[in-house]
Amino acid sequence: MRVTFLAHSGFLVEMPSVTLLFDWWKGELPALRPGGPLLVFASHHHEDHFKPEIFILDDGREVRFLLGKDARLSPRNRARWGVSDATAAKCVTLGGGRRLEPVPGVTVETLPSTDEGVAFLVTADGRTVFHAGDLNWWHWTGEDVSWNMQMALHFKEYTKPLQGRHIDLAMLPLDPRLGEDGFLGPRHFLELASIRHFLPMHQWEDFSFTDRFLAKFPGFAAQTIPVTANGQVFALDMG
Repeated sequence: MRVTFLAHSGFLVEMPSVTLLFDWWKGELPALRPGGPLLVFASHHHEDHFKPEIFILDDGREVRFLLGKDARLSPRNRARWGVSDATAAKCVTLGGGRRLEPVPGVTVETLPSTDEGVAFLVTADGRTVFHAGDLNWWHWTGEDVSWNMQMALHFKEYTKPLQGRHIDLAMLPLDPRLGEDGFLGPRHFLELASIRHFLPMHQWEDFSFTDRFLAKFPGFAAQTIPVTANGQVFALDMG
């Protein structure tokens, strides 16, 4: 599995039979390999996860667009984004709790998010890839105590379907804006599911925050693949 970190929460994941593009809004997109379907995911409409330019990837290749339910394909948005009838027919908007097969041999499951949109769990070629979007244990200093408690309850509820699941690659928020409370989400994910490889995201280019996370939780070092720069490429051993 070849993975390119584009920027922020954007990743290009190349599997043997399918290419997955997650939350690309920033960073240079490498040349896409010919052949095989392309699945383009946008977890939600926030500008650091979605840009309308993704629709230009409908350029004759086999492509499907899977969008969080808040990225609405209303007539107004379609006109603003330049989405033709033909491209709209290749789009599906998804809430949490969905399961579908957008192309033969690929299964996509969605989880609701604690912020907007959804998280994606994709199974193809006998491997499972998880992109959390903004599904995270958001705990903000200065926020109302009841809000933070409600967030914790929702996060645990929404992630429960991952309990005991084997995930070959998980792309999870590790957000330095939260301080050490930013460790809550990834720690919970890594303890809840059987995750082989963890790539941090949503770091606002403060990549050293991964070092702080591992200093506190060294037991996760074997699973964690530090990201150090936009455009970084990883060849992940799945043997």
